[in-house]
Amino acid sequence: MILNGKFVNNRWGTYNQNIMKKLLLIIIICHMGFKSLAQSKIQETEVQIKNALLAAPSDKKESAAVYGYSASKEFILLRKGTNEFICLSDDPHQPGFSVACYHRDLEPFMKRGRELKKQGKPVGEIFDTREKEVKAGKLPMPKQPTSLFVYSAAKENYDSATGFVKNGLLRSVIYIPYATAESTGLPLKPEAPGMPWIMNPGTHGAHIMINPPKAN
Repeated sequence: MILNGKFVNNRWGTYNQNIMKKLLLIIIICHMGFKSLAQSKIQETEVQIKNALLAAPSDKKESAAVYGYSASKEFILLRKGTNEFICLSDDPHQPGFSVACYHRDLEPFMKRGRELKKQGKPVGEIFDTREKEVKAGKLPMPKQPTSLFVYSAAKENYDSATGFVKNGLLRSVIYIPYATAESTGLPLKPEAPGMPWIMNPGTHGAHIMINPPKAN
């Protein structure tokens, strides 16, 4: 075919168009892949430790043990501790940002929860399994009130590429297995921002919740 004095081969033109479409698709897929890798990037050990300690009381930060993730996303010990606190870095498999620190006496309870979660068990089944195991004496729980602190931030306030987090909130939890509203005098729901209340009363997972007011 001759168009504007130039010879154009329809079949060759169609072939080139198909090649360009395929190249464009490959570029898009690669871009999406790189973006996905960036979003699930494992932070450097120092960054993981620094962020995990956001949940720790100031006088516990220096000597707390810290668990986090290896380059292959395996859950490992990042830093040995010498005090009673254990801290967990942000889970790269989950959206948003959340780190936690808790008393070492809660470790059997927390570890069992991680094991069941890794098996794909839903939240309700994890709770029921631990309840049965505690009652059967297979899973120890602290005899005294024991603390847990969680520092979290919304997805838009966390840069997974750099590890920078802003506008986080610190939630305080005190585990008192089998405590009730009657035994503690606490309400079953918060009556005001920052007011303590009891959750899961009468169970192994009974705990006092203190949620901070949401940031404006």
